[in-house]
Formats: sequence, C-alpha cells, structure tokens
Amino acid sequence: MNGFKDVFTYLSYVSEGKDAEFHELFEQAVEKVKKEYIGKEYPIYVGEKELKTDAKLVEKSPIDGSTVCICQKGDREIARKGIAEAKSAFESWFELGWNKRAAIMRKAANIIEKNKFELAAVLSIENGKNRLESIGEVDEAINFLRYYAYLLASNKGYNQTVKLTSKGVKIKYGFQGSVTKTEVIEQRMVPYGVFGILAPFNFPVSISTGMSVGALITGNTAILKPSSTGNMTMLTGIMIYNYLIEAGVPKGVYNVITGPGSEVGDELVINPDVAGIAFTGSKDVGKSMIKKAYDLGLNKVFIVEMGGKNPAIVTETANIEEAAQGIISAAFGYQGQKCSALSRLYVHKKVKDVLVEEVVKRIKELTIGDPLKKEVYLGPLISEEAYQRYVWAVNLGQKDGKIIYGGKRVDVGLNGYYVEPTLIELKHGHELFKKELFLPILVMDSFENFSDAINMANDTEYGLTAGLYTGKKEEIDEFRRRIQAGVVYVNRSASATTGAIVGYHPFVGWKSSGFTGKGAGSRFYLLQFLKEQSFSVSS
Repeated sequence: MNGFKDVFTYLSYVSEGKDAEFHELFEQAVEKVKKEYIGKEYPIYVGEKELKTDAKLVEKSPIDGSTVCICQKGDREIARKGIAEAKSAFESWFELGWNKRAAIMRKAANIIEKNKFELAAVLSIENGKNRLESIGEVDEAINFLRYYAYLLASNKGYNQTVKLTSKGVKIKYGFQGSVTKTEVIEQRMVPYGVFGILAPFNFPVSISTGMSVGALITGNTAILKPSSTGNMTMLTGIMIYNYLIEAGVPKGVYNVITGPGSEVGDELVINPDVAGIAFTGSKDVGKSMIKKAYDLGLNKVFIVEMGGKNPAIVTETANIEEAAQGIISAAFGYQGQKCSALSRLYVHKKVKDVLVEEVVKRIKELTIGDPLKKEVYLGPLISEEAYQRYVWAVNLGQKDGKIIYGGKRVDVGLNGYYVEPTLIELKHGHELFKKELFLPILVMDSFENFSDAINMANDTEYGLTAGLYTGKKEEIDEFRRRIQAGVVYVNRSASATTGAIVGYHPFVGWKSSGFTGKGAGSRFYLLQFLKEQSFSVSS
C-alpha cells in the first residue's frame, strides 16, 4: 500500500535473527516501568489542569493483585468541565487544518514507536497479556496513527472544489435545471464537535488510540475515559494521552478522565454538548447508551463495536493441522478475552475426532502463568468476576454436555485467576452457544451438511468475525455469499477469527456487533467522524 506500511515489531526482530534481543529489550522495559510508572498516582487531565479527587481508584494487576496505579475517581462535575474544555478548544483545532493534524499524528506514532517496549510492558502488567500480544497491540496503535494520517492526506481531508457553469431556463422564480452564473462549490467534510471515547479493558492501547485518533485527526476534540471500574486499565490510557500531547495535540483538545461509567461515561452520553460517542464494549452497554441518548431526543453520533459470538467451520476437506493452529490462536489468545475470539466451533462429523485430537494436543502445549515470562502463552483472567463466569460456564457445560479438555483453575503460585483453556462439546442451541463469555472457553458441535453448518454459524445476534477451513472452492463461494459477519477469514492458519491488520482487514461488526456498518482500520473509518456539506458561491 503506497504511503503506508504496517509495523510488526516481533516479526522484524525474528526475521533479522534478533529474537534474543527482542526478549532482552522487553525484560529491560519491565524493570524500567516498575520503577518509573507502576505504583504511582496519576491525575485527571482536563484542559491545562491536572485534577485530583478525594476518592481514588486503585488499579490492581491481574497477574498478582499488586497495585498498578492510583487514579482519581472522576464524577459528573469533572466530566462537565472536560466537556466545556473540549468544546472551547474545538474551533481552533478544526481551523488548524487536516494536513497539520495529520502531521501531529505521524509524530505521535514516532513517539510511541520510540517507547513501544515500555508501553507494552505496562500493558502486560496492567491487563495480563503475554509479551507478544502486548507488543502486537502497541504496533496496532502505531499503525492506526499512521494509517489514518495516510488516509486523510491521500483524500486531501475529504474535501474538493467543483465548478458549475451550464445555463438553465428562466422561470417565474429561479431557474429550472441549472444556473446562469458560475457556481464554485466546496464539497466539504466537517467534524461534529466533541467526542466521548469510551475504551475497553482488553485493548486499552490500540482501541483507545484508534478511536481517539479517529476523532482528533478529523478535527473533533475528545475526552478519553479508560476502563475505570471492575476491569481497570487506566495507566495505558494516561500514557497514550501524554504521548499525543507530546506530539502536539493541544491540552483541552484531548482530555482524559478516569471514573465510573455510571457518572463520567453517562455524562458523556447524555450531555448535549457532546456530539458523538466512540465506544467498544458489550452489546448491553452499547445499546443502552444509544437508547438513552435517543430517548432524550439527542441527535448524537454513535460509533460502536459491541462484541461477538464468533464461529468457525471445519469441513471434511480441511487441512486439519492448519485448522487446529488457527483454532488455538483464535480461541485462547489473551485468554479468550477478545471480542473477535473464536467461541463456537462446527466440525464435520468425519473429521471431528482427528481435529479434537489435534486441538487437545496443542492445548496441552500452552504454558499458563505469569505473562511477563518469556515462555508463557496464557496469563490470568482479568478479574474475579471473569473467573466466576468461567466457573458458571464450566459447570453448565459439564451438566449439559461433555468437557473434552480443561475446566479447572491452575495454581501458578501467584495471586491471580489462572484457568485452563477449555473445550466443551454441546448441542447447537445451548445457552453457551449464545452468550458472549469473554473467556478461554470454546464450545463445539458437529455437522454433516455444509449448508446446515452455515445456518448454525449465522444463528446468533452477533456478526463480528467468522472463519472457515475447507479444501473446496464451492464451499468458500457459498460461505462468502451467506456468512453474516463483518470480518471473515478462510483457511487462515494464523488465526481462525482474530488478528485483523490495519489497512487490510476492516474490523467491522454486523448485526448486534456494530452500528454503522463501517470498521476500524478501514478506508471508510474516518468518515464516521465527519458530516458532509456543500458550500456554493455564485459569481
């Protein structure tokens, strides 16, 4: 792609024979951030002010329960201050021009790339990702910054000027058809105003960056609210804020407020001075926000991604080893705590036994433990609430089906919730085939007819990602015609349903997984933050 190239840090080190150097740099970064970032108190950043509150939010690492950071418990009053600052800063930021805003985002990408090991180390400590998942997420943040800058520049800010000079026929009032004078028409895309950025716990670097930059680079101002209750990931959000400010985003144009969704998040949703919301999270929260705003009569823009219950189909002609590898990565990467994670598997009866054998063999090879260690693949669940959900799902699967592998908590000598990746055989239609779990739990059923398998894959309110493994072109063609998902992969050994690459795989949710029909990392993403206007001047 001319003008844009994705960053893949670990791949670059490995391809140059520098695998050991990569791991050394990550481990040095862990020690550095423990001294410079971890355990410290951080303010709320609103305009030029750094605010502190009497009530605090103490973020704990899911790895061992140690304190990651102490943040402020923002409330409605502080949210209103942030909204006022962002509204006041809007006009000057818009008038700066798209080319200067794009240059700032490129600079921010360079700053993050310079500090990527430190940011990845904090991310691993904060939400329990292994080092490869963490560096990959930081890479994605860098790629969002550069790709959106590339899009804005290559489309000249989505603005163009045209002339209309043809003659019309004069009638009593005005003209029929065209005009007798020359019209110079600016076809403009202009920002909405203030955006609330409501970020999730599971991708607090890449998604926070992507949503923030989508708003900022198009000329909107923004207030970032990191995940601040329950599953806290506030420190990386504050770091992203500081990197963007260092790059040249003015204070007030970008603000960060930590605090509960019931106050800070809700104020962003209901306040008429907030023009739009960019949100990634659960379906229930996303839809309730949209309903609340519309019930209040607010004409607010919502750019939302709301989870998934993602299927993969393995046919009798599939390459079993490639399918098994893709299944493992998609179902159990980051402990299944991804909206794109594989959670439903449909296998042809003729290959079910051999596929299960291959999948179980690979599950047994996965190392569970402290994600800061080089050899570990699976870290902890994010919280006790997630663990209780795991126990509930395992018990239900055991009662109504068969636990093929897993289902137990693992003692790794740390104060965290470490569990086995779990494979459960059930009949399609069971509750575990319907409910988004956000856990390392994969439920499976078998089929004989490929058309039936697609019907089962589509039998969900979600429509985010989907995968297929087959050796038949006609099955690929039918899958393309019928599958109801925004991000679809066929015969992808890297991952059945996860791992979208910025600029190549638009990350878009259909059905209840999304709202606008346009996805992150796509050529249409920025248009969601803009409204169209024609401005004509006759002469």
